[in-house]
Amino acid sequence: MNNEKRVNGLILAAGMSSRMGSFKPLMPLRGKTLIENSIDSMLLSGVSRVVVVLGYRGEEVERILRSRYLGNTIVLTYNRDYASTDMLMSVKAGISAMPGCDAFFLLPGDMPVIGKETYLALFRAMLDKPPSITFPTLEGYRKHPPLIDSAFMDDILNFTGDGGLRAFWKLHADKVVTVAVDDIGCWTDLDTFQQYICCLNRYSCGSK
Repeated sequence: MNNEKRVNGLILAAGMSSRMGSFKPLMPLRGKTLIENSIDSMLLSGVSRVVVVLGYRGEEVERILRSRYLGNTIVLTYNRDYASTDMLMSVKAGISAMPGCDAFFLLPGDMPVIGKETYLALFRAMLDKPPSITFPTLEGYRKHPPLIDSAFMDDILNFTGDGGLRAFWKLHADKVVTVAVDDIGCWTDLDTFQQYICCLNRYSCGSK
């Protein structure tokens, strides 16, 4: 990143981890929790601040994060209706708490191993085509985390159509930019315990 553009991160960690069978944000990976891995991947890429949206067992996660991150590095907010709402509601909660920025990365909290180069590639692409919603692609498939220009924040907050975020992306298809990356972290979405074990086997403590 550079000093001319302020880029933040938005991480969604409000869900109940029902498919996993264990509470995903606090599961261990590389000597820390999954949610810490997700936060640190953004901080290592040079983002200014990271907003984390909590919900289920949120107070427990909040205690851990506040003990780890000092100052205003992270901003914690809540989707209190996590049990009955979709990802879009958590995104709206995060945007409402977002410090001033030019753009933000959007990442589910169960994607803990996104590489630094992926973030930087998205940032470089955004500079070429503002304002845009810039997605990484892997083997032709659109993946997380998109980098979203701040110009779309109000549109997301006001969006009430069916279909959640997917419908919002389609509505703004003319502003979507894609960047091909070679990052297995973009595939590493830990929904099930089997996926978690595969992640543990691939990423030994402190290494990729």
